[in-house]
Amino acid sequence: MLATAALAGCSAGTEGTPYPVETAATAASQSAKAAQLPQRPAELPLQNVDLCDVLPQVQLDALKITSVPREAPEPDGPVCVLDADGAEPMHSYHVGAVAADLDQWITGARKKNSMTTEPKNIGGYPALTNYRAAGDPADCETLVGVAKGQTLTVQTFAITRGKLTQPQLCEMSVHAADLALQSLKSRN
Repeated sequence: MLATAALAGCSAGTEGTPYPVETAATAASQSAKAAQLPQRPAELPLQNVDLCDVLPQVQLDALKITSVPREAPEPDGPVCVLDADGAEPMHSYHVGAVAADLDQWITGARKKNSMTTEPKNIGGYPALTNYRAAGDPADCETLVGVAKGQTLTVQTFAITRGKLTQPQLCEMSVHAADLALQSLKSRN
C-alpha cells in the first residue's frame, strides 16, 4: 500500500493546482476521523435562527467585534459577518448555517483533498476544523454538527496578513464556534 501511496504523487486540479490523490490509506484515515467524532447529544436546529443575533453582546465583546454584525450572501446558506477590525491583528468571523451533515466534509461531497480536516469535540457536539495547511494562513473554518442535516460553520479570516498563524486562526474559530453553540443551547 505504501508503494501505491508513493506512486500516487499529485494530480492537477481543474485549474492546474496540484493536490494529493486520495489513496486507500487516505480513505481509511478519513473513516478513522469520522469514528473519532462524538454522537450529537441533542438536536439544535438552525431554522429560524438569526445568525447575526446568535451571539449576545458580551460574547461579541469577548471576540473583540467592533462593527455591527451584517448578513452576507453565500451560496451554501445564510452567513453573518462579524469584523474585529478595531486593533491589530484585524480579523473577521463568518458564522453560517449549511444544510449538510458533518460527515460530508470528511468522506462526502464537501471533502477537499487540499484541506486538512481535524475532528473536534465542542461542547459535546461533533465538530471539525477545516483549513489549508500549505501557504500563507488566511483562514480556518470550524464546523459543528448541530442537527441532522445541519452544520453550524464559523470561519475566521485574517484581515491583517502575516499577523496570525494557522493554529491561532483555528483556535479563534473553535472559540467563536463554542460561544455560538453555548448561545444556541441556551435558546433551546
